[in-house]
Amino acid sequence: MNYKNPKLTADGVVLEKDKILLIKRKNNPFKGKWALPGGFVEYGEKVEVTVIREVYEETGLKTSIIKLFGVYSDPNRDPRGHTVTIVYLLSITGGKLKGDDDALDAKFFNVKKLPDLSFDHNVIIKDILRSNE
Repeated sequence: MNYKNPKLTADGVVLEKDKILLIKRKNNPFKGKWALPGGFVEYGEKVEVTVIREVYEETGLKTSIIKLFGVYSDPNRDPRGHTVTIVYLLSITGGKLKGDDDALDAKFFNVKKLPDLSFDHNVIIKDILRSNE
């Protein structure tokens, strides 16, 4: 039998007061749109390692996990196919902010003035902001 399984990703949320860290995507899907930093879990890798690695690769920032925020599994969240993302809240521990790897740019946006976002990241950010009220 040939089973289809969703792919696993991890996304990092870095909040600083009323600002959130986003990256501008270098590749399709959503090339040129903004997103939370994150990416695919490599085989044999823990998701906690993935989120720290991906955020560093895309933003130049070293981070540590504050807590697991949630899991988002809508089969339509990624046009490439069914992906499940595990979202972590992170704090910055070092590094220098710069867009790199799969990101054209990386910067902080005011949470009340967000650009158009890719995937379901608008839903994730709304959930995070609601949980902080």
